[in-house]
This record gives sequence, C-alpha cells and structure tokens, in this order.
Amino acid sequence: MSKFATGKRSRAISDRSGLEFPYKEMVKEWNGSFVHFSEYEPKHPQLEPKPIQADGVALSNVRPDRIEPATTVRIPEDGFETYQAGSSVINVYSPGHGLTDSTIYRFRGSPTTSGNYSNPESFDGITGANIAKAAGYTIRTGKFKNDARDASSDYLTTNFFYFTVDTDTATSGNIKGGGYGCSVGPITIEA
Repeated sequence: MSKFATGKRSRAISDRSGLEFPYKEMVKEWNGSFVHFSEYEPKHPQLEPKPIQADGVALSNVRPDRIEPATTVRIPEDGFETYQAGSSVINVYSPGHGLTDSTIYRFRGSPTTSGNYSNPESFDGITGANIAKAAGYTIRTGKFKNDARDASSDYLTTNFFYFTVDTDTATSGNIKGGGYGCSVGPITIEA
C-alpha cells in the first residue's frame, strides 16, 4: 500500500469558487466539497434538528384538588351593638369580614376545651343563646341606622353587617356586647 504525498507545493481547485489555492489550505465540508478554509461553511444546525419529545401526559405524585372547608370569621371583643331600644336589629363590627349579603350565617361564642362553642355573652336584653341559635340568621352587609340599611360606602360594607334576632329586643339601644372570642360562619363547620 502506498502513501499519499504531503502536497506542500501542490495546488487545488475549490469546489465552491473554482479558484486555485494551496493544497495544504484546503478543507472538506460536511457535504463533501473540497474548499479553501476561507470559504468553509459549517453545517447549519437546522439541517439536523434535535428530536422533539411529546408533551408529558400526566404528572407524577399528583393529589386531587380539595375543597377548603368554610371557616369562621372572628368578631372583635364586644363587636355586637344593639340598634335602639325596642329593636331586635343588631349591628356587628367585623373588619374585612368578607361575608356575602343576604346569606344565612351562624354566630358562635368562644371555643371551649371540649371542642364546642359557648354562647356569646348576653347584653342589653339580648340573650347569647338567641344570638347563637343553631339555624343562624340572614345577615345584611352595611350598618343599620335611621331605620334603614346604610351601605353607602365601602368602609361600611366591608367592616359592618347586621341581623335581626328572633325573640329578644334591646332594652336601651346603642349598647355593645357579646364578649370575647365570638365568631360568625357557616351553619356547620367541618374539619
């Protein structure tokens, strides 16, 4: 088997331009063309695209979405206030309560060690047991004043609501009460 010559004095013709160049300066392109190194063009990456994998069908270790249980909204200490003497309307101050107008909610006193709730404290002729009745009350957002609902501002709508108790009426009116730890929420609370 014979050896090839080194080509140090040889000349070659470029397949691209047809010009004559020193043989030692010639290179072979990806497509087989023999060209001068100044004319060399590398293979374009789009000629051999990387394979694209299909999108994943499912995730691993997924958990089904759960529906969060409804929770109670805390009422500040002595957040209940009777409207006026002889009225059964009670205004409730609860900053940022987020409750829905014309919806039934149940009032609860502070939680007990047995996992139940006590009744709110009685005040101004309104008994705590009546406030915390199991069937709940329909609330209206805003503040009750001048014998009408006042929801004229965002402040009143987001921080106040009122309801009408069934049997009791206020003795004096404009008296705050209910005690500490009261809350309002759905009729039933689930864990």
